[in-house]
Order: sequence, then C-alpha cells, then structure tokens
Amino acid sequence: MNLDALWMPFSANKTFKQNPRILTSAQGMYFTDDKGRQILDGCAGLWCVNAGHGNERITQAIAEQSKKLDFAPFFNMSHDIGFKAAERLVEMAPKGFDKAFFTNSGSESADTSLKIALAYHAARGETGRVKFIGREKGYHGVNFGGTSVGGIGGNRKAFNHLLPFVDHIRHTLDIERNGFSKGLPAYGAEWADELENRIFTLHDPKSIAAVIIEPMSGSAGVIVPPQGYLQRIRDICTKHGILLIFDEVITGFGRTGGDWATNTMGVTPDILNCAKGLTNGTVPMGAVLVGNEIYNTVVDAAPEGAIEFAHGYTYTAHPLACAAAIATLDVYRDEGLFERAGQLAPKFEQAAHSLKGLPFVKDIRNIGLVAGIELETSAEGLGKRAGLVQQKCYEAGVLMRLTGETLALSPPLIVNEAQIDQIFSTIGEAVKAVANESAVKA
Repeated sequence: MNLDALWMPFSANKTFKQNPRILTSAQGMYFTDDKGRQILDGCAGLWCVNAGHGNERITQAIAEQSKKLDFAPFFNMSHDIGFKAAERLVEMAPKGFDKAFFTNSGSESADTSLKIALAYHAARGETGRVKFIGREKGYHGVNFGGTSVGGIGGNRKAFNHLLPFVDHIRHTLDIERNGFSKGLPAYGAEWADELENRIFTLHDPKSIAAVIIEPMSGSAGVIVPPQGYLQRIRDICTKHGILLIFDEVITGFGRTGGDWATNTMGVTPDILNCAKGLTNGTVPMGAVLVGNEIYNTVVDAAPEGAIEFAHGYTYTAHPLACAAAIATLDVYRDEGLFERAGQLAPKFEQAAHSLKGLPFVKDIRNIGLVAGIELETSAEGLGKRAGLVQQKCYEAGVLMRLTGETLALSPPLIVNEAQIDQIFSTIGEAVKAVANESAVKA
C-alpha cells in the first residue's frame, strides 16, 4: 500500500508511516485490521459509533436514500428528508429545544453556535455583546471559532492569530482533591464563581455574548464536572443575560448514561451542539439545537423576504446524512441503547476503578460509559508512557483513544460485560508490562 499521498489529521505522519495501523472493516464491536486481526473497539471509533459498527438498519437507510436522492441544495429550497430528520432530532432533544440547524461536524456546530449567539443579541439590539468565554482544556473542534474558544494549548499554539474578544475560565481538573472520583467529583463547584470574580472584572458582562463549555471535557482527558458546577455557571449566565452553550458533541446520544448530559446532569443550556453519535459516525453530520425564543428573535428581526441568518454549508442537511440520522435515532430508541448505557454504567465504573493501585496510574475518572485512565508522565515526555500502553493494548486486540497522558475509553453502547472486562484487563496487563520494561531499563 502506498501511504505517500495522504496527509493524516492529528497524527505524527512520519512515525505512523514507519509502523502503520490499518483498519479494513468493522462489524458490531470489532474492527478488522489489514492482518486479519479482530480489534475490540474501546472508543466507539472516535466517540461516535454508539450503536456499533455496520448496523444494518442504518447502512440500509443510507443505501436506499442514495438511490432515491443523492443530493439536493438546501438554500431557499429543500427536500423532505431534511425536515423529517430535524423533526426526529427535536423530538428526542432535551425539553425546550424546538429547532435544529444542521451542520457537517462538531467543529461546524461550534462555529455555528457562536454565530447564532451573535445574531441573537444583534436582533435584540445588544450589538455590543461580541465576546465569548471558553474554558481551559475545552475542545470545540478545529475551525477558527472553535479553536479560539477552545482551551487545549497544543491546538491553539500552532496558530498564532485566532479570534479576538475571547477569554477563558479555568478548568475543573483537581486531582489533589478529587482523585479517583466515581461520577461527579465532590469538590470544585466554586470554580464557576471565577466567571464573576475574575472574568467580569476584565470584561463587562454586557459585552459577553456567550459562555461555551462541554458538560464533560472528553478530548482533554475525560474531565467530569464537579457537583453543582454546571448549575452555578447556568445561574451566572442567566443573571447577566449571557447565553450558555453546551458542546454535547461527545456527551450526546447516550455517552453519560442517558440521552444527553443536559438531562443526566440536570442543567439546561440556551444552545446545544451535537454531532458524532447523531449518525453513528456513518455520514458526517452535526446540529445546533435552540429554542423557539432564539429562533423567533433572529427570524422576526429580519425584513420580509430577507435571509435572516446568513450562514450554512453546501452539505447542510445532506440527504444521505439525514437518512443516517433518522435510522440512527430509531435504533437508539428501539434497542433502548440509552437505557442500556445507564444499566451498564455501574459495571463499567467498577471495571475502570479496578485499575487503581497499578504502577503509574495517577487518576481514574468516569461517568456513564466513558472513563479516563491518567498515567504519570515519564521522563521521556508527555504521552510517551500512555502511548506505549496504547500500543500494547492494540497489539493485544483492544483499541482506545489517547489524549495526552490519559487513556480514554468510550465503547459503543452495545458493549457487553465480558467486553468491558476485556477492555480494562487488557489495559491492566499493558500497564504492568510497561512498568516491568521501565524497571529493566532502570
């Protein structure tokens, strides 16, 4: 296989091409690699294949739609399946979200939500609300807006000139007080007060359009919010007329042990971003959900016949993506996968925390069917030790996500208890093997 033509994203291209890991097919809980080995998917592809690979109802819906209507423009005209997909999504959205604006990814959902926030305030005559507040260690995709409000240093430092009028509150990771917490950690709700105590001393709250955060920071290493933290953020935003945006690109569609983190954590934002699990990863698609108040404010402020929101994409509400979304949402409902995630969560938590006490295990964080195993950084540098563990797990037939020094686990919601045991026992053996090798070198 010739690997020269492709520039891979978020990858060490030179290193990868020296020892490539090539996946050639997938079904259910397993990938098959180019050597014919079965690889247990411990990360739902990339946080997105919640219903498992190759689900026949989803793939058949895509195939049938491709024969009926492969593409149609969505600017000032439409197709029926776009409206059907929006109706289906809104039906299962948290209460109060009445409208869906389709995008093609989580990154596009992030930037779209920022534009909606600006449009909303402008329509209300508050044109001075132009600033955004993100959070350290936050991830909101890789477009300029999302990178600007995001707080992962490596993503930002690579690009010197991002959007102005952006600031960040501190992250909530506090291993000293909350190490090895199960579910929402006990300490740290007070970090929400930094929004008023620090940010508002630097920025007039009347100049801030929105605060954007992930209910749980996935790409930063599974950082679960402290008890009471999200509600305090919600209260501060409401008090000062600031929109609250939840980025549920990872947490939506069952990941936190229920349908949405908005519901499992009991805090409702003004704008909700989603993607990934919306189509089970089969066709790129995202969405931004808002209530009627935001939609009507923006639409009613425009003159009759004018375009109310000058934003959209060539592939907005792509027919194949809409077919995939409808089928995926039907599978979630009919197979009870969100309920299944909640039922399996205690088993998943127990298996994850069974690794406590192993060499180099610094912290374990979990909620629903997602867990982060953070290791101590070795003298070789950040991510080197976790990278060795990840490689050994792959060689042993288990795939997982690596973010910094954290092994992130988020298997498809169809995972069974034996597979949960396999995932974490494989990690345990890999950690011990790396520890033994380090001892020999020393």
